[in-house]
Amino acid sequence: MEIQAYLRSDGRKGIRNLVAVCYLVECAHHVSREVAYPFRERGAHLIGFPGCFPNAYSHKMLERLCTHPNVGAVLLVSLGCEAFNKGKLLETIRASGRPTKLLVIQESGGTRSTIAEGRAWVEQTLAQLENTPRVAMRPDELVVGTICGGSDATSGLTANPAMGRAFDFLVEQGATCIFEETGELIGMEHWMAERAQNPVMGEEIVKTVAKAAQYYATYGHASIGPGNADGGLTTIEEKSLGAYAKSGQSVINGIIKPGDVPVGGGLYLLDVVPDGEPRFGFPNISDNAEIAELMACGSHVILFSTGRGSVVGSALAPVIKVCANPDTYRRMADDMDVDAGRILEGRATLDDVGREIHDLILRVGNGEQTKSEALGHQEFILTYKSFEPLGPACFPSAA
Repeated sequence: MEIQAYLRSDGRKGIRNLVAVCYLVECAHHVSREVAYPFRERGAHLIGFPGCFPNAYSHKMLERLCTHPNVGAVLLVSLGCEAFNKGKLLETIRASGRPTKLLVIQESGGTRSTIAEGRAWVEQTLAQLENTPRVAMRPDELVVGTICGGSDATSGLTANPAMGRAFDFLVEQGATCIFEETGELIGMEHWMAERAQNPVMGEEIVKTVAKAAQYYATYGHASIGPGNADGGLTTIEEKSLGAYAKSGQSVINGIIKPGDVPVGGGLYLLDVVPDGEPRFGFPNISDNAEIAELMACGSHVILFSTGRGSVVGSALAPVIKVCANPDTYRRMADDMDVDAGRILEGRATLDDVGREIHDLILRVGNGEQTKSEALGHQEFILTYKSFEPLGPACFPSAA
C-alpha cells in the first residue's frame, strides 16, 4: 500500500496534518484549551509543558513535537513571566517552515482577548493547511513506536509478541521501529545485548537497564502496579518478559533518549529513565508520558498493547490499541483496534495478528482513523526530566 503523506518544508513527511496549540506554562493551559476546543474535530490538538522554571529536556521535547512530521502549524501560548525560552522555540518552528504564532497573555489583554485572537489564527491556519502538498510515502520512511499499558498475564503471550512480529515485518521493509520502557526490561538486558549490532552497544544496553533498576531501587517501587498483579503478573521480571516480546527479533541498531531521532531505519531502544541522581520522581507517571517521548523521537504512529484495557489515545500521533485478553476485547471492543486474544483461543496465529497489525499501520498512515482517534482521545502529558548526551557506543556506527 502506498501512503499519501503530507510534505513539510523541511522535507519530512507526516501522516496527519494538525495544528498544535502549545501552552508554555500551566498558567496558559486554560486559555490554550479554550482556543483548541472548538477545532478538536478539525485537527487542532493541545500539548504543552506546565512547569515554570526551565528544563532542557522539556524544551527539547517541545522543539521535537512542534516540528513533528504530523504537525503542520503551531500556536504557542505564553503567560509572559514564565522561564520557558519561548523565543528560541518560536525560532526553531519558523526555521522548519511551519506557520507559527506566539501569543503572550499578559501582552494580549488577558484571557478573553487571547482566546479570541488564538481562535481566529487557528481558523485561518486550518484553511491554509488544506493546501499542503501530498506525496507518496514508502514504508521505509515510517517511524513506529510501541508501548504496553494496563498489562496482565496475557499481554506477554499475545499482544506484545504480535506487535514484535509487526516490528520484524516493518524492519524488513526498512522502517524505523522504537521500543522503550527500560524500567520494564529489567532481567532482559543480556538477551537484548546479544541482539545488539555490536558488543560495545550490547554493553551500553546492560548499563541502561542497570541504571533503571537502581533508579527504581532508590524510590522503592518498580514499574508494576496493583492492576498488573490483579491481572496475574507477580514480579517486574515477569512483566519484563512480556515487555521484551514487543521488540520482536530484529537486530537492535541503536540506543536513543527522548527527543533523539534515529539516524536510519532499523530497531532502536529508547532509554526513558533519567540520568544522574533521581530528582524528579517516578520516571514516567503515565503511559502518555512515554507516548510523548516516542513521538519526540519521530514516531508517526504508536502501537499500544493492553490486557486489562486502556482507553487513552494521544495528541499528534494515532494510537493503535492491540488487546491481549479476549475477554477484555469483547468487553471493550469500541476502544480496541486489534483482537490479539484470538491467539489464546486458537483462532489466529502470532504471524496472522502480526501481519494484521502491520497492514493496519499502513492503512492508518493513509488516513484511516484508529478507535482512539474516532473517540476523540488526545491525551498529552510532559513533566521534568534530565538526560545526558548519548555516547558514540549508542549509535549504529559504533565499532
